[in-house]
Amino acid sequence: MALLTTAQLRKSFGDVRAVDGVDFAVAEGEVLALIGSNGAGKTTLVNLISGLVAPDAGQIDFRGRDITALPVVERIRAGIARSFQIVNLFDLLSVRDNLALAIFAREGKSRRLTVLAEQDTAVREEAEAVLAQFGLQGKSTVAGGDLAQGERKLLDVAVAYALRPRLLLLDEPTSGVSTREKSAIMDVVTAVVRAGGISAVIIEHDMDVVFTYSDRIVVMHQGAILAQGTPEQIRRNAAVATTLLGAPAAGSPG
Repeated sequence: MALLTTAQLRKSFGDVRAVDGVDFAVAEGEVLALIGSNGAGKTTLVNLISGLVAPDAGQIDFRGRDITALPVVERIRAGIARSFQIVNLFDLLSVRDNLALAIFAREGKSRRLTVLAEQDTAVREEAEAVLAQFGLQGKSTVAGGDLAQGERKLLDVAVAYALRPRLLLLDEPTSGVSTREKSAIMDVVTAVVRAGGISAVIIEHDMDVVFTYSDRIVVMHQGAILAQGTPEQIRRNAAVATTLLGAPAAGSPG
């Protein structure tokens, strides 16, 4: 069953058709990789889904509801959260307080954002539980800015997860870290989302990550969907191999 669908979604920036009539769907509980070359339209599509930009045309449905015109905060309340390629944390706050802010915002306690986790037992306990899920339980009191890059990536995803989404949009969750760290990050992230039955859309350029961790792959090219399917189907797709990988597909004539 589809958790989210888009119908003929379009967005242009001047003469550039960033998203050009895209019909896109995310199933309940799947980990979907969204790939394509730079400028293919991946981030714009995710920005449209999360509400950061408004479409020129088309419709977005989430859990059977038309959310096309909803502002970002209403989409978060509906169950959509995202992390960013450039980690968006409060570097001077502790790791636990970064999570506390997300929990306060989720609960509509915006007037209490200055009352951090030390003064709210329920929030502190929830923050610690989320940190444990992401392997950061020993970092609670460390300032966000003092974390290693891989830990910052995990905390960024944890903050989005603390909003209790049904759909988690992750923009380059392994960028800027070593190959070894990428596997560690994705092991944790996919374990958490699968355990929670959460759907995840992951924008990713590392093909090893894409083919290892995704249930399904959607390939974008010049604002449109070029192909979609299982990792094995995409690996053997000649159009994808030629357009994105610059080589013949596995099993195809050279």
